[in-house]
Amino acid sequence: MSSQEEILSDGRFSCVARDPRFWEMPEKERKVKIDKRFRAMFHDKKFKLRYTVDKRGRPVNFSSTENLRKFYALSESDSDLSESEEHSEKQKKKIKKKKPQGKGETDS
Repeated sequence: MSSQEEILSDGRFSCVARDPRFWEMPEKERKVKIDKRFRAMFHDKKFKLRYTVDKRGRPVNFSSTENLRKFYALSESDSDLSESEEHSEKQKKKIKKKKPQGKGETDS
């Protein structure tokens, strides 16, 4: 197979390099920005689906939350809030996982 430079230097395909229709979309424009009202969809169980097969019937192992993160991004001001909330949720889970003290043990 020929290299990319050889293809673009060919007269028949030289317009592809200059035409904006064929340019790759910038990373910032790929994802749709959503605000804080919709940030629950990234961690809410209602939005999470487990797929076992794709649309052609082949076995896969991924969830819909991966697609949400792929196509949507929080707006810049909200992304800082969501990171701090995720951190606080992890701390709450750690606190819940700690074993409760027995009846004979007391705090001093």
